[in-house]
Amino acid sequence: MNITMTSIARALLLSIAMLAQPVLANTEVKGIKFTDTLQLASQPLQLNGAGLRVKVIIDLYAAGLYVPKPDTNAANVISQPGPKVMKIVLLRDLTGEDFADATVKGFKANNSESDLAKFHAKLDEIRAMMLDFGPVKKGTVIQIDFVPGEGTHVLLDGKRRGPEVTGDDFQQAVLRIWLGPKPVDADLKQSLLGGK
Repeated sequence: MNITMTSIARALLLSIAMLAQPVLANTEVKGIKFTDTLQLASQPLQLNGAGLRVKVIIDLYAAGLYVPKPDTNAANVISQPGPKVMKIVLLRDLTGEDFADATVKGFKANNSESDLAKFHAKLDEIRAMMLDFGPVKKGTVIQIDFVPGEGTHVLLDGKRRGPEVTGDDFQQAVLRIWLGPKPVDADLKQSLLGGK
């Protein structure tokens, strides 16, 4: 009897100890794991959502969006203060030109004519930076960091490419590529906003 009670007590204590441990879960999209948190500009960010970018029937990339405070409303996420990260992992070989053209097309579809005129030079900077990628292999990580008061940084496999592009309002305009009224992929938008 004492052995059974001792076993039960040990099992109970072990269960309590396990509950006290932080759970480090990841979100997985087509075999690509997105951690629940990451750090940018000395601020912890949380995964708002992650999903798949599909063109016709071809899986192009998996993407995750990190923000200071998760939210399911696109406008709230775009205007939310603090740094943000868009992390993209290619699921097939692409070229810098493919990525640049898609970025420009998505930007133009989701921003007003006045914004397009205002951000023309900055969009050209981003496009030139992406054209400079050259061939981009499957598995490459493209990360776009949005740091308020500093600028938009583009990293290729962890290495910064080109100069930062300044302007907090430009950061919001770039985010509309995925979260705007005509996103590059409606299903991806829903996933980035925490939907399934």
